[in-house]
Amino acid sequence: MTLPVDMSQKPDVLGFFDPESNTISYVVRDPGSTACAVIDPVMEFDQAAGRLTFGCADQMIAHIRDNGLTLEWIIETHVHADHLSGAPYIQDALGGKIGIGEHVQTVQDTFGKIFNEGTEFQRDGSQFDALFADGDTYQIGGLTGFAMHTPGHTPACMVHVIGDAAFAGDTLFMPDGGSARCDFPGGDAGQLYDSIQRVLSLPDAMRLFICHDYGPGGRAISWETTIGDQRASNIHVGGGKSREEFIKFRTERDAQLSVPKLILPSLQVNMRGGEVPTDADGNMMLKTPVNRL
Repeated sequence: MTLPVDMSQKPDVLGFFDPESNTISYVVRDPGSTACAVIDPVMEFDQAAGRLTFGCADQMIAHIRDNGLTLEWIIETHVHADHLSGAPYIQDALGGKIGIGEHVQTVQDTFGKIFNEGTEFQRDGSQFDALFADGDTYQIGGLTGFAMHTPGHTPACMVHVIGDAAFAGDTLFMPDGGSARCDFPGGDAGQLYDSIQRVLSLPDAMRLFICHDYGPGGRAISWETTIGDQRASNIHVGGGKSREEFIKFRTERDAQLSVPKLILPSLQVNMRGGEVPTDADGNMMLKTPVNRL
């Protein structure tokens, strides 16, 4: 694959792990300037108490401030179904533009119907500052970022390549973790296989940073691998596994998985760019549709 990025650019990448959702968020810094980006930030939600907190986001904000960095982008790799986004909270503190893939509009249309959102809920992605199309580039100081559309887990998934680092979202996990599920509305195992093959066509030495890790087999939580390691040993797609093998495995595996515990609040918030919906009186309020997923 010919990339409009320079593999000699080596961004500084720092991961922040949220143990409640097993999410890794990132601060990505241009080593030649003070510019940085945040990828997939978390807002914690205690569903039983209906309480929002911002521990992980506050750690990221403190790191950026303590190091005199300038936040230029807050990037969502997709509309997450397992944690709520901390993007607006970080933006309020530090600025920066919130970006997501342009196919968020498909997700908004699908889940706008499931949650019976009214006409006031815009389904055009206007809740975000930027919508990335496949192949779009953007700048983080002197670094060039490149957006790859990688549907399959969701229609809006993107992998972001920044210098010699790629941020996989949920498209790939660590090699011993495999790949993301495809059974949510708009998911497709065949599409995910094709997307993963595109990611695996990146250079072997490219660093790959994943969004979730669950420590399979009891190993320590980890979030950095390489494209070469994924191609050779990913348990779901590595070693030349065929599209048919993957679809069969992924379909059977997904049928055994439970629904993520935060899927209902996460989708309502994340399809709004991280803003919590409100009722007629302006109070933050979430819906629980019954028998719709």
